[in-house]
Amino acid sequence: MSKQKESVLAGFKAFLMRGNVIDLAVAVVIGAAFTNIVNSVVKGIIGPLVGAVGTKSLDGYSSCLKGTCGVTAKGEPTGVNILWGSVLNATLTFVITAAVVYFLMVLPMAKYLARQEQRRKAREGVQETMEITELEVLKEIRDTLIAQRVHAGPANGHGQGQGYGQGPGRDGGF
Repeated sequence: MSKQKESVLAGFKAFLMRGNVIDLAVAVVIGAAFTNIVNSVVKGIIGPLVGAVGTKSLDGYSSCLKGTCGVTAKGEPTGVNILWGSVLNATLTFVITAAVVYFLMVLPMAKYLARQEQRRKAREGVQETMEITELEVLKEIRDTLIAQRVHAGPANGHGQGQGYGQGPGRDGGF
C-alpha cells in the first residue's frame, strides 16, 4: 500500500475514533428508535383522544380552501384541500418528543451536573481555606520570631547588629 493511502486510512480511523463522532452515531440510532415510540404513542393514544371530537385519525382533518373538494369521475381532485390534521399530528409528535427528551434526559442531567459543580466548588473552597490557614499560621510564626528577636536585643548573646545570617566575617566587622 502506498504511503498516501495509509495516511488517508489512518486519518479516517482517527476521525471515526473521536468521541464526538461515536456519540453522534449512538444518538442518531437511539433517536430513530425513540421516534418510533413517540409516533406510536401519538397515533395510538393522543390521536384518538384528540380525534374523539370528530374522526379517529388526525390525518382525516382537512378543509377545502376553494370550491368543493372531491374527486371527479376521471379521478382528478377538485378544489384546494388543506390537510391541517397532518400538520397537527406532526406538531403533537414534536411537542411530545421535546417534552420527553427534556423531562427524562435534559432536566435530570442538568441537576446531576449542578450537583457535581457544587461538590467541586465545595472541595476547592476547603482546599483554599486550608492553604490560607497554613499561610496565616506561617506568617504568625514569622512575626513571633521577629518580635522575639527584636525584644531580646543584645541580651540574647549576640552582638548588636548580628541577627540571622550575620556573624564574624559576614558583615565586614570584627
